[in-house]
Amino acid sequence: MMITRSELLDVVYRFYPRGVRCIDRIYVPPNEPVYKDTEEHRRLVEAASHGRAEYPTWKAMTRRLGDRYRLQNESLSLLAGWADPAYSARIWLADETALSFHVSLLGPYYGLHLPGMPEEEPVAREVAREIESTYPGYRPIPPELGNELVPDVAMSVVMMGEATIYMCLFSEVWTWVDPV
Repeated sequence: MMITRSELLDVVYRFYPRGVRCIDRIYVPPNEPVYKDTEEHRRLVEAASHGRAEYPTWKAMTRRLGDRYRLQNESLSLLAGWADPAYSARIWLADETALSFHVSLLGPYYGLHLPGMPEEEPVAREVAREIESTYPGYRPIPPELGNELVPDVAMSVVMMGEATIYMCLFSEVWTWVDPV
């Protein structure tokens, strides 16, 4: 089944309120909504909690991939109690170049962030196979949808209108890999 923009935005808006800045209460005028007070944030916290409970599945998968590649798990903040929307890891292809991958806790989606190197393709195929066998029913979000801006959502490190679907479903960690 094909993923649609509408489907992804429905998921985003379930966990990120429209038009609410993601800043601490002390920086907002009285009675103005703050993200941490919203139902959407409560849902994100619940999803992260579920992700912590299911962490052994992610750990086993990254261990299998780590047996074949130089892998760095980027999901430790989730274990520390943060409300991350996804599991994230990277595989180092060269000294300063990595392929990152993410499995969303908000819906049945995953993403591969490719750096644009010729040697990434076989690794990307293997990571996708591993994710799909570990998380049955999960589908990759195509770049033409994932890179779309969500105009009325703010996140902790991006202003209103600068967050992409990828960032909302996989966290700001998505931005940590830049193509070469």
